[in-house]
Amino acid sequence: MRHAAEAGCVAFVGEMRCTSRSVRFGERFGADQPRRVMAKSRKRSANQSPNDRLVCRNRRARHDYEILQQWEAGLALLGSEVKSIRDGKISLEEAYVRYRDGELWLVNAHIAEYPQANVQNHDPLRPRKLLLHRREIRQIRDQIERPGVTAIPLEVYLKRGLVKLRVAVARGRKQHDKREVLRKKADEREIREALRRR
Repeated sequence: MRHAAEAGCVAFVGEMRCTSRSVRFGERFGADQPRRVMAKSRKRSANQSPNDRLVCRNRRARHDYEILQQWEAGLALLGSEVKSIRDGKISLEEAYVRYRDGELWLVNAHIAEYPQANVQNHDPLRPRKLLLHRREIRQIRDQIERPGVTAIPLEVYLKRGLVKLRVAVARGRKQHDKREVLRKKADEREIREALRRR
């Protein structure tokens, strides 16, 4: 059997077009042979830059809190902190946002020391200033002064090479609220799977 390229054919997904006629794969190469489907590549595409990526996510935040509003904030960091964040050495598990002296601060976020910084290294748990417009700081301050509302970090990511933090104003969930949310997610998942099976 001659190779498809030798026969003057061009391969498209699902069919083969020859100069003389259009032939389906099943007719030409045997319908009993399974068609091979290649897995999607996990490599970055050409338009996706290493300077635009998610570094760390606070997984417990959406479970423990009801998110009311979100903002994107910059962070005032030292050079060794930026290098550690680029290596993914940051944790937001115990972190929260505090308002003090007209500014917002990220407290208890753990950024590991950068080994090559030697003497110039940073304190892993030091408070870090959030870079926001005054109007945004006032909005967040007004909301977190209400009872039961707090500001929490959701995720740290790189945007055009700069470290950004997504900050949310959130209300804490009670235990029965958490169970209800989990039940709703499970129901939605079952519905999606049932529709997929059809």
